[in-house]
Amino acid sequence: MPNFPVLAYWTVLSVALLASAPVVTSAAPPKLDYLFPAGAQRGTTVEITAAGTFDRWPVKVHVEGDGVDVKPGKASGKLAITVAKDAPPGVCWIRLHDVDGASVARPFFVGMLPEVLEQEPNDDPKKPQVLDQSSVVVNGRLAKPGDVDTFAVKLTKGQTLVASVEANRTLRSPMDGVLQILSTDGFVLDQNDDYHGLDPQIAFTAAKDGTYLVRLFAFPAMADATVRFAGKENFVYRLTLTTGPYVEYAYPLSVAKSGPCDVELIGWNLTDDLRRFRVTPRDGGKSLTLFDPRIANPFLVQVEPHACLVKSKDRPQKIEMPVTVTGRLDKPGDADEYQVTAKKGAKLSFRVNARTLGSPLDPVLRLSDGAGKTLLQTKAAAIGADASLDYTAPQDGIYRLEVSDLHRDGGFRYVYRLHAGPIPPDFELKVAGDAFVLMPNKPLEIPVAVTRVGGFNQDVTLSVEGAPKHITVTATAKTITLRLEKGPPFAGPIRIVGTSKDGARRTAHATVTEVARTTDSLWLTVSAK
Repeated sequence: MPNFPVLAYWTVLSVALLASAPVVTSAAPPKLDYLFPAGAQRGTTVEITAAGTFDRWPVKVHVEGDGVDVKPGKASGKLAITVAKDAPPGVCWIRLHDVDGASVARPFFVGMLPEVLEQEPNDDPKKPQVLDQSSVVVNGRLAKPGDVDTFAVKLTKGQTLVASVEANRTLRSPMDGVLQILSTDGFVLDQNDDYHGLDPQIAFTAAKDGTYLVRLFAFPAMADATVRFAGKENFVYRLTLTTGPYVEYAYPLSVAKSGPCDVELIGWNLTDDLRRFRVTPRDGGKSLTLFDPRIANPFLVQVEPHACLVKSKDRPQKIEMPVTVTGRLDKPGDADEYQVTAKKGAKLSFRVNARTLGSPLDPVLRLSDGAGKTLLQTKAAAIGADASLDYTAPQDGIYRLEVSDLHRDGGFRYVYRLHAGPIPPDFELKVAGDAFVLMPNKPLEIPVAVTRVGGFNQDVTLSVEGAPKHITVTATAKTITLRLEKGPPFAGPIRIVGTSKDGARRTAHATVTEVARTTDSLWLTVSAK
């Protein structure tokens, strides 16, 4: 066997060379499932657990939001989050990333009340977790099947306690929560299970001085065959408890961008000096998140380029288009009526926002002529959606629009925003995802859907903002293509911008189904491999 020693020599040499060569490994990008706790008070630093899968640690962190600083800890999955004293309250978004890509951005709440962690065991109403104050945010989770969390709080006669759960609607916790107020001997005094979508909320007024129990449990958001209470590590929630001011909504829901105006705050425990709130619209913003440090929660108003009104006592109320009217069905059976005058051939367009704003109103729109004859009637196309109605006037005359609830319900929460008038010419851009990876010598093509509304017929030129200079960007009418011939790695947010001939600029949005979010902040990872 004369060749055997030669073959053995080359085999040993090959193994040795392979062992001495640098190893190039490939790993999956960070996968972030949820954060716990899911928020912190302004002016505090907290340790957060980032639940997920991380092939490399530490990772890098990107925050969409002001006043929030995040640093990875030494242990995998641990983050130190510092919230500035002047950080705007509400939701910021935290994304983890490394050289291989980025995670989905997850929500993190910046709150104004003191915050505590839920402490187990607290299932037994006879052994609840005792809270030292009546205005606090509890960060908890229903960690296992059958889990029930109970908290004790002291109230005086006549005090109103607002208890509100944030779990499914923003955190996307897979839970359908049920919230109860109990007496210390176990009698259920109040209960709610679907206030904001699947998340419950209660405003409870104490009939006498004493200790009251707040109890939370859940069923799975997606129904299954189980018959007991549900729970899992990702059943994360934030329970806001307060006997102080709490806002349900601002009335009107919309303000004109032309100048400052006052809105009325609707909610609980609001003193006279808090009921009126001055709003100053900012340039370029379509909505405003407003807050007062004395109020437990922030609230929103929409900014419109035209006149904004509130419903009057007139029936029908005469309006001139374009206009946005905020109305409310104050009691069951109510219907609001608005009157417009239109020329033959005029396009009448009405859109009502209610469900998408958190209102329980299921809008029904009925258009009639001056004599009261019904011309067209419509309702929301799906549960949880809003309604719109379009009609071309066959002749000069008076036309009336009636807004009612499908189930003839009403109450202080049955608020809506009615936009009356033609849809202005405009365009919007959409992309299929919010995170992309560009490899060397392999072009990345990003399709961009351009939707034109209101008769908009101009060409739209696409471009990219935020990309590093060593990336070549090529644009067509419907596509952005990125190329990297050589250059350093990069990871960061970019924006795809569309510019019309008349100078209007719109950014491309992506819908992130996993967190029920729409964003124009797109993440680009440029790999060096």
